[in-house]
This record gives sequence, structure tokens and C-alpha cells, in this order.
Amino acid sequence: MASIQVNTLHNANLYIDGNSLLGQAEEFKLPVVTFKMVEHKAVGMVGTIKLPSGIDALEGEVKWNSFYPSAWPKLLDPFATLQLQARGSLETHSSQGRIAQVPYVVFLTAAFNEVPAGEFSQNDKAVFSSKYYASYIRQQVNGQDILEIDAMANIYKVGGVDKLDLYRQNIGG
Repeated sequence: MASIQVNTLHNANLYIDGNSLLGQAEEFKLPVVTFKMVEHKAVGMVGTIKLPSGIDALEGEVKWNSFYPSAWPKLLDPFATLQLQARGSLETHSSQGRIAQVPYVVFLTAAFNEVPAGEFSQNDKAVFSSKYYASYIRQQVNGQDILEIDAMANIYKVGGVDKLDLYRQNIGG
């Protein structure tokens, strides 16, 4: 009987332009990769199918635990991109306990498009949540690429395999 192994990933550190923000972000929501789908139906087909036609905008959010004057000027420039990075430790457990720990890293090129001045209520800590959009994302586990999307260069790779190589050749770009 094979031993069951499970992975856990439950914490991370956020970096902006290589600077650690340890202890400053309460939550860091990475983008959800959502595929645009178009319906295809034709005479003679008994049903309608959906086919991939692209990828929706990559959007995420940072929930700050306070106001940080050193970070805000970077967030407030919509014309400049930032290098965001989330770093975590992916652990593998079996019946023998924790058997492995490897780095889980996500790299983003992003710009913030919602930057709060603050949300205040009596006797409560102020709330600051910033939203961003990313033109680039690369997800790695233990140094191995899982996902890479570069919207500006028409790059979409899964497991290191370029899924748009022929597309770029076909359109001459």
C-alpha cells in the first residue's frame, strides 16, 4: 500500500522591487488565471463547445496591516511597473511527518490601479487594500517553472512548455 503524501503552503513573504515587506502585508492575493472562452456552434453539431481565445487580465490585491509611507509612492505611480515577489515554503508530509520543504516563488511585473488613503472606524485599526494588475507572472516550485505568462510578449508556458510558440510564428510576431 502506497503512503499518502500531502502538501501544505501556508504563509509567504512579499517583496516589492527586491525589498522585503515582512510584517507589513496582512494578505497578498495573487492573480487568478482565467481563460477567455468563445462559443463555437455549427450546423450538424449536436452541441455547443467552448474554445480558448486568450487570458483575462491578471489582477490581485494587497491588504496592508497599516500605512507605510515608504511603499505608497511606488504604489501611486500607474505609469511605472513594480517587481512583486511572493516567497513561501511548500511542505510535503507523509505518515512519517514532514519529509520535504521546497521554495514556492511567484514573480510579477505589476502596477497598482487602486491605492487607498485609508478606511477608518471608531476604535478599529485603519484598513488599507491596494489592487494591482500584472502583465507578467512566473510561478516556480523548487526552481522549476510551473507557469509563465507575459501578456506583452504573447508568452504562455506551462511546465516550461511554450504553448504559443507556433501562434507567434503564425502571426509573424
